[in-house]
Amino acid sequence: MNDHVVIVDDDPITLKQLRRILENQGYRVSAFSTPQRVLQHLEKTPCDLLISDVKMPAMSGMDLMTQVRGRFPAVEVILVSGYATLDGAVAATKEGAFHYLAKPFTPEQLRQRVQEALAHGKARRMAAGQGLPPLLIGASAAMRRVEALVRQVAAADCTVMITGASGTGKELVARALHALSPRAAKPFVAFNCGALTETLIANELFGHEKGAFTGADRCSPGLLEMADGGTLFLDEVGEMPLAMQVKLLRVLQEKEVIRVGGTRPIPLDVRIVSATAKDLKAAVESGALRDDFLFRVNVFNIHLPPLRERREDIPLLAYHILHRLQRRGASKISAISQEAMALLTRYAFPGNVRELENILERAAAVCHDEIIRVSDLPPDLVELELREYKRPEGPLMTLEQLEQDYIAHVLKLTDGARARAADILGIDRASLWRKLKKYGLD
Repeated sequence: MNDHVVIVDDDPITLKQLRRILENQGYRVSAFSTPQRVLQHLEKTPCDLLISDVKMPAMSGMDLMTQVRGRFPAVEVILVSGYATLDGAVAATKEGAFHYLAKPFTPEQLRQRVQEALAHGKARRMAAGQGLPPLLIGASAAMRRVEALVRQVAAADCTVMITGASGTGKELVARALHALSPRAAKPFVAFNCGALTETLIANELFGHEKGAFTGADRCSPGLLEMADGGTLFLDEVGEMPLAMQVKLLRVLQEKEVIRVGGTRPIPLDVRIVSATAKDLKAAVESGALRDDFLFRVNVFNIHLPPLRERREDIPLLAYHILHRLQRRGASKISAISQEAMALLTRYAFPGNVRELENILERAAAVCHDEIIRVSDLPPDLVELELREYKRPEGPLMTLEQLEQDYIAHVLKLTDGARARAADILGIDRASLWRKLKKYGLD
């Protein structure tokens, strides 16, 4: 982990504890006891995140944040205070702090906020076009392997097959391959093989000559010619008809194309990148894919893991999606609550990144604040979490203890929204209020 975190606190014990927690997580940490030394350090050494105490002599954490965000806008800021108030938190976030953390806090709370702040910063930089490759989002070991493979094969100019479940981002990997290749200045053309009949696929890929069929009143080049010098991305290649596989195989072997109704071969220099959600071996055994065609388009394979196998990427992806919505003017959401993010990272996402995008677009549409909370997420996500509730381990609990624990669980999932919690519990708000008083949960 190469993220650089700077911490500043005039209390040496707190400074030491913060440093130990973050270094144990693998972060590079620079610790200072005065804000002035932080500013001197940042002039020479960039950092990703600043964690600052609020009350310090000579300069407050708010003043330090103002200077840092003005001179080093890429740096995310978390403010820490033993005198935290709601007004202070609101003021800090309005001034640009990612979060306002109240003392005392647990190491896990600190780690969670640091992870989210770093993800937020990376998403901002990628949205501004500073990430390389710009279209690959993820910091997990699985995505780092994918990125390494993309960089490794981008310049090789061989055919590439990208495999993975639907919604994992196979086209984004194909675009990253193109962007990092010597063909980057030439066209990137995408085509879905499962959307059309064999005749229409032939016309789309190969083009046609004038008079080739009724209505062909002029010559039209196909996508292969349009991608000349660049990259042709064949999505859902496992759905391509067998006869078309034979024709495309000839194009790959001979490096030339003949339009429908034509006789003149047209020289072609195009790189083929394919993608499929199918199991390649099973597709060959079932006869859906010709083995000779597969050998040609699968010289190098890149497999994209499902989102449930790289949950640590979810915060980074979520903030990247939010920034994209902001750029489109479709949302003013600036953050996701800790409870909502925890629920998202526990969800299995059968629809992968595409489903995450849909969930966040929906949440942004119904959210009345600048922070997405659990109550803004689809109800079925919350209900799924409730169905998976497990009582705490240990001695058997009384009925009252079990009720208290479950009410606390529901309140946490709903971010303390009592009306929503009462609906889930099947009681009215007055009854919930009495139970909160009874159990000291108010």
